[in-house]
Amino acid sequence: MIIKVDNKINKKTQMLCVFLVEETKQLLQLKKYNINSDPSVNQSLGDIGGKLGKLGLIPTPKNNQFDRVLLAGLGKKDEITRDTIRFVTGKIAQKARELKLKEFSIIVPPTSINEPGSAVSQIVEGAKMSLYKFDTFKKEKATESPKLTIIIPESEEIKKTARTAEIIAEGAIFTKNIANLPPNECTPNTLANIAKTIAKKNKMKYTVISKQELKKRGFGGITAVGQGSKNEPKLIILEHMHGPKNEKPIVLVGKAVTFDTGGISLKPGEKMDEMKFDKCGGCTVLGIMKAVSELKIPLNIVGIVPSVENMPGGESYRPGDIIKLYNGKTAEILNTDAEGRLILADALSYGEKQYSPKAIIDFATLTGACIIALGTNVAGLVSNNKQLTEKLNESSERTTEEIWQLPLNQDYMDMIKSDVADMKNIGIGRAAGTITAAAFLKNAIEKTPWAHLDIAGVAWTQIATKEKTYNPKGATGFGVRLVLDYLQNL
Repeated sequence: MIIKVDNKINKKTQMLCVFLVEETKQLLQLKKYNINSDPSVNQSLGDIGGKLGKLGLIPTPKNNQFDRVLLAGLGKKDEITRDTIRFVTGKIAQKARELKLKEFSIIVPPTSINEPGSAVSQIVEGAKMSLYKFDTFKKEKATESPKLTIIIPESEEIKKTARTAEIIAEGAIFTKNIANLPPNECTPNTLANIAKTIAKKNKMKYTVISKQELKKRGFGGITAVGQGSKNEPKLIILEHMHGPKNEKPIVLVGKAVTFDTGGISLKPGEKMDEMKFDKCGGCTVLGIMKAVSELKIPLNIVGIVPSVENMPGGESYRPGDIIKLYNGKTAEILNTDAEGRLILADALSYGEKQYSPKAIIDFATLTGACIIALGTNVAGLVSNNKQLTEKLNESSERTTEEIWQLPLNQDYMDMIKSDVADMKNIGIGRAAGTITAAAFLKNAIEKTPWAHLDIAGVAWTQIATKEKTYNPKGATGFGVRLVLDYLQNL
């Protein structure tokens, strides 16, 4: 999708799109566009009424400069959120595709509704992400996306804002595209090759540690989980070092189980196909690293992706096993389906030891318990650092990728103590499953500020997922916009 910013309306645009706010003098809003002279306009305005998400094509006078005008409702002024324009723009873009248009224009609403930069970002993200369709394996492909012109008083700052939003949206789409890949097409080796391509294109340092080296260097969690599959485990590392030479980096870690059967503790067959999405945390890190490089963010940022396939087999790890993790601590295995915390623990320890970072953020589709606790529209957050939590919450508010902090005190740490090892890989029964998983991860962190995002409920669209035009069915790319905002505001 080609997006440009212009300070005037193209007289030959195929569709001019105007946002309307409920309970305002809408005819006055339209008068300057010379589209209020047709008698049917009043009827169209009455039908739409500025109601949230309502669209209406209205006729234009024969001497009008536009082929058609689309009115789009934003809802009541005092109920407009940071997500409203993004959501409604998605509806507009999908309508443009339905009409098979080659291009369309959107007028940025008044600053009384939204700051111009924020509105432009929402328009760009809503348009690009809503037109995404995973059709890699379909014979019939989606029609080409129409071009978009954003009408706003032009400035270098606005142009930069639009381009930044475009890169961020492309990062989220990149994440969705990898996450949507089926398990027969996306193994740990596939992810390693994707990361290598990103690194080569964007001149980042790329490292991959494979099976024998993982075992030799003491990555006991990654080795154990990956040993049941013929598709060997990988630890993938990307380095974007564009900050001061001696500045400590931010480390991003993402769980990438390319398919999770549960291993010996086999999952039920129902919805097991959705376990292709168990790699979403790692895909999020890859999408962020791609965007970080393209945005040339002047920071040192490291992306680490532990990737495995969790399969039952003659060499699979078992309930009852005791394994030694990268940091030297031992873990008693009580359930092989609690595998994500094992590979993350290795990666977190490695990231802290290797890079002495100023902060670590991890992303993981870690627990079904998080869906029970928070549903499918809010991610769980567990952290050991108040300042890091506050910064992530601020970014959550700006991007509307919602997170909610859960506690982690000594009582939860005690719930994963083992009689025969330093810890066990599940807690006591079903109690506090999301937090006890995070407690396991906290054992991998010595002193670094750390935030864990459990994205099990939000990484792909599920039964109770709220409709968002910019999140078509499948992977959502959750976390990309959130963390890029956090990094840009450091």
